[in-house]
Formats: sequence, structure tokens, C-alpha cells
Amino acid sequence: MSEIATERSGAILRVQFNRPEKKNALTVDMYQAVADLLDGAAKDADIRVVLVHGAGDSFSAGNDIADFLKNPPKGDASPQARFTAALMGLDKPLIAAVHGVAVGSGATMLTHCDFVYAAEHTKFQLPFVNLAVVPELGTSYSLAAQLGYLAAAELLLLGLPFDTRRASELGFVTRIVPDADVLATAMETAEQLAQLPAGALQASKRLMKRDARERTAAAVKAENMEFAARVRSADAKEALTAFLEKRRPDFTKTKTATAVSQ
Repeated sequence: MSEIATERSGAILRVQFNRPEKKNALTVDMYQAVADLLDGAAKDADIRVVLVHGAGDSFSAGNDIADFLKNPPKGDASPQARFTAALMGLDKPLIAAVHGVAVGSGATMLTHCDFVYAAEHTKFQLPFVNLAVVPELGTSYSLAAQLGYLAAAELLLLGLPFDTRRASELGFVTRIVPDADVLATAMETAEQLAQLPAGALQASKRLMKRDARERTAAAVKAENMEFAARVRSADAKEALTAFLEKRRPDFTKTKTATAVSQ
């Protein structure tokens, strides 16, 4: 079974994270596959809209930690970096139908979407600091730009879960819909967009994102460098090992961040 499933519906490309038994946790192969699909969609004149969603009971639980430990990001050439570049470079409308859980990269990727429809019982979390790493996919800039600094600090620095009501209050999602209707609602918008003049639609998206793309790209570059350093720290090793062992991490015995970077 492919971990990324696709379906064409007229001018709409549906991309599904397809590891339901793992809550669609993302591996490096999945990042690479989605990057290839988005790059391909950008060049295919017959595709006018891309819609992403998850199989089973979740959108995506973010990085597959076991796979992540085997294949940590290595700067701008990593599959994760390619995935980010593909999200940022897509001029065509990108829609997300989100349900269950959207954690880590499963949540940060939503900041690159043009429409985010969230099932009413969805739970979100950005637990990067909790895992002794830093935000990714450009969210160290884009989240503050989208929500305001104080809201972004609450989500990124505390890393606490938040529900769709809070997500809607902050402007993190387009609309909350009943659980059973989330994919149909997203498809309805996709079909409406597919009927619009493609050139004007894509040009309008480029215009709205022209400044943000440059600043987000700079944030991604800085994040990649910092992430590569943090993920090799003693704190990160403890946090990720504790996650796999299903216990609370103990950071009292690890060196300070300053000592790690020296």
C-alpha cells in the first residue's frame, strides 16, 4: 500500500497521507513523494487545484519519530526542505481537509494552504520546543505574520494542544465544519476554484504572497541550520528517546543549549 495516495477529479488533484495505522506520521519518503507531486502539479496545466487530506482517523501526526531519528534533516538538501520549497512555490490553490490530529509538520504545513477546513473535533499542536528543536516550514516567521506575535508565541513556545475553536479564533483555519462533512466541504471549494480563470487565480495568489514568500524563505533557511544543530543536541536526544519510550523527558541532566552549541 502506497503511503501517499492520489486521485484526479477533473482539474483537482487529491493527495492523501495514507498511513492510517500511524496517524499518517510522515517519513522522509512521504515528504519526497509529496514534494514531487506538488512540483508536478505546478507544471501540469490540467491541474488547477490541489487538495490534501489524511486517511483513517487523522490528518497527520507530523514526523514519524523513529524514521526521523534515522534520517534527521540535513539542511537545504533534505526531503523536508524540498517539501517546504514545493509548498511555498505552488501558485495554484492549495486546500487542506483536516480531521483528527494535526501535529508538528502536520500543522505547520497548513500555514502554506489557501483554505483550511477543520473537522470540529480536530486537535492541533506545535510541540517543537517540547522536543528540544525549533519550528520548521518557515513558521518562525509565517505564524507570527499570520496570527500576530503573541498568539504565535503561545503556540510555538508552550507547544500546548489547541482545539478548532481556538484555531478559528486565531485565524489558523478557514472554517470549522462537522466531522463527516470536512472532505466534502473542501472538495466543494476546490470545484469552485477549478471553474475560475486559472491565470488570474494564480497571479492573485502570487501577488498576495510576494513579500511573505521572500521572508518565509529566509526563515526556512535559518530554521534548517538551527534545526540541524538542535536535533543533534543532548536535549533533543532525551526528548525523542522519551517520546519513543512513552515517558516524560528529563532535561535536568542534559547540558544547557549554550554548552551544546559550543
